[in-house]
Amino acid sequence: MTAISVRNLSKSFGKKRALDNISLDIQRSEMVALIGASGSGKSTLLRHICGLEVGQGGHSNIEIFGRSIQNGGRLDTKAREMRRGIGVVFQQFNLVGRLSVLSNVLLGNLGHIPVWRGTLGLFSAEEKKAARAALARVGIPEVAWQRASTLSGGQQQRAAIARTLVQRSSILLADEPIASLDPSSARRVMEILAAVNRDEGITCVVSLHQVEYARRYCPRTVALRDGRIVFDGPSTELTNRMLVELYGSNSEELILPDAPSQPVKPKQLPAQDLAPAFA
Repeated sequence: MTAISVRNLSKSFGKKRALDNISLDIQRSEMVALIGASGSGKSTLLRHICGLEVGQGGHSNIEIFGRSIQNGGRLDTKAREMRRGIGVVFQQFNLVGRLSVLSNVLLGNLGHIPVWRGTLGLFSAEEKKAARAALARVGIPEVAWQRASTLSGGQQQRAAIARTLVQRSSILLADEPIASLDPSSARRVMEILAAVNRDEGITCVVSLHQVEYARRYCPRTVALRDGRIVFDGPSTELTNRMLVELYGSNSEELILPDAPSQPVKPKQLPAQDLAPAFA
């Protein structure tokens, strides 16, 4: 089944053409990398998929599991409801620093509970159990009661992923989730995303700045340049030579020094009982 369907999507900011008639299908349970040099349209595309931006022109359409979230430059009336099933992980984590890590993860419930409960921070024992299970799933159960501001960047990103698990997302969009992390933390975050995709069947679309991570963790890569798709296929086919052909001098942004062109199999992570989070 198609999880994400994008048709004829265009977007301009002033004279800048951010997206130029993009059409794209992503199937359920796929893990897909979006790559491209700065300004290629990766973040803009993700923001449209989750309904934070609307396309231009009367022929654009985005569907999530067969339901339109926006059409012809207008959000569907059910867009807010549909966003409950789309988890988004940002480069800057978007955690509330003064709250505990557990409280931040519990915020993933906000789309599923009455507004008054969310406003007062009243969560059930079952919801707290699911949040702790999600933290265990991403490998940081011991930080549940720490203030979010005390965590390292890698830990904060893992907490943000745990929040999307509690949200019971069917789709996870990660916008440059490792851009501000050191290499060790970046690998750990990508391993977690790959494990969540593999074990829970969550459709993952990950915007990446270096192609090496796409080759290593994502079977399929979509490459953007100037708002257009210039490659869509197996990540193993996206060689360094092809990147130079596609991007010219800008390819230096995408290729890690001495990076091989062949993928490395992600490390298997232990599965945790997440039944409460996905009930």
